[in-house]
Amino acid sequence: MSQDNEYVPPKVWKWEKASGGQFANINRPIAGPTHDKALPVGKHPFQLYSLATPNGVKVTVMFEELLALGHTGAEYDAWLIRIGDGDQFGSGFVGVNPNSKIPAMMDHSVSPPIRVFESGSILLYLAETFGEFLPRDPARRTETLNWLFWQMGSAPYLGGGFGHFYAYAPTRIEYAIDRFTMEVKRQLDVLDRRLAETRYLGGDEYTIADIANWPWYGQLALNRVYDAGEFLQVQEYENVQRWAREIAARPAVRRGRMVNRTFGSSEEQLHERHDASDFEMKTQEEAK
Repeated sequence: MSQDNEYVPPKVWKWEKASGGQFANINRPIAGPTHDKALPVGKHPFQLYSLATPNGVKVTVMFEELLALGHTGAEYDAWLIRIGDGDQFGSGFVGVNPNSKIPAMMDHSVSPPIRVFESGSILLYLAETFGEFLPRDPARRTETLNWLFWQMGSAPYLGGGFGHFYAYAPTRIEYAIDRFTMEVKRQLDVLDRRLAETRYLGGDEYTIADIANWPWYGQLALNRVYDAGEFLQVQEYENVQRWAREIAARPAVRRGRMVNRTFGSSEEQLHERHDASDFEMKTQEEAK
């Protein structure tokens, strides 16, 4: 970039135009609701308000894994939040998550109901509530939490960094793409080295560390996000590939990935989930 075209930041930044490429219409520098809209409440203890982005998939996979283990108390209603339409700025949603990001959840199994927001917090809440996917041994529990929080800190560089500038920005900026590509490949190498040592991120057990990381890095390795597999040469990370394929084959993961999904092939979409039979009904509809 020539010096003549270099952007010079003003002394004081002002919000004078939309920015954010594909998502410019939902970006703003202030919080709070933009309109009054109550959230629906279904029949189950857990009410999830989400969309099948990687962060949303974490939670629906967690619910489906808990149900697969026989925890009937983990039944949930999954309501679709269309972030492109600004549903996350409705007053009801902001009341559950003041940060206006999916996923957000209400636990109505207790009184008064408890709100839980941020995907990592929801995973930890459910793991502790049902005593699953989080080891009790202090060393193994800590290792699991290490990788859970690693994902929370690292994925913004993958999504908001690489994903935005590579796939969504209105202009492809060489510096930005190079910077975040380097970081994402470093992260993949971190995971690949860890998975050369252990079957799963926390050790020999499948845990919330895997449930948190797979929707981001597992799907990236399988070329399911950003259409960047060839660009990133994801096949080079053999241990990540093994881990990604193993988790992708889990029935609960396949179901969880469908919930609140509005993109991709129609057979992979279940816009809302209110009962386990919804998956069967979906299969029957596709067979017609």
